[in-house]
Amino acid sequence: MASNEEHYTMPRGELDKPTKILIVVAPYYRQIADQMIEGAQAEIEAWGATHDLVEVPGALEVPTAIGIAERMSNFDGYVALGCVIRGETTHYETVCNDSSRGITLLGLQGLCIGNGILTVENMDQAQARAEVAGQNKGGGAAAAALHLIALSRKWGASRKGVGFQPSRDELQIASAAKDTPTA
Repeated sequence: MASNEEHYTMPRGELDKPTKILIVVAPYYRQIADQMIEGAQAEIEAWGATHDLVEVPGALEVPTAIGIAERMSNFDGYVALGCVIRGETTHYETVCNDSSRGITLLGLQGLCIGNGILTVENMDQAQARAEVAGQNKGGGAAAAALHLIALSRKWGASRKGVGFQPSRDELQIASAAKDTPTA
C-alpha cells in the first residue's frame, strides 16, 4: 500500500574534490531504465560530479559489473539501476534478493553505492518510481552514492601520526652503520 505522505530527502551535499561516478544499468525495461538514468545523471551533475554509463544484461549482473569496475578502474562511487517486476515464477525473489545482497556486500567492503534497482509488482509501480518528475528513484540512488562518498571522505582523513612512530633520527636501516661507506 502506497502512502501519499511526503518523505524526507537529505539536502544536497558538497564534494571536496572532483568525483567520478559509474552508473551501471540493467535496461530490461528500457523506458523505465531511461527515466532512471536521466534522474541519476541530473543529480550527479547537480553535485558537480562526472559520470560514465554502462549497461549489463540484467539486475544480477549489476553487482558483478560494479565489482569489476572497482578493481580495474578509478571511480569514486557507483549507481545501480534496474527494474524487476514480479512475474509468475520464483525467479523474481531470486533476482531481487541476490542483486540486493551483492550490492550490500560490496557496500560493506567500503564501496559507495546507491541502489536504484526497483523491485515492484507491476509496470504502473515502476513508472511511478522511475519518473524524474515523480519519485525519481534514479536521482535518489545517485544522491545516496554521493552522500556516501562525502561521508567516506570525511572519515578517510590521513592516518599519519596515529599510533607509534619513532622519531626520524631513530630510524636506521639494518646492517648499515653510520659513516660506513657502501658500494
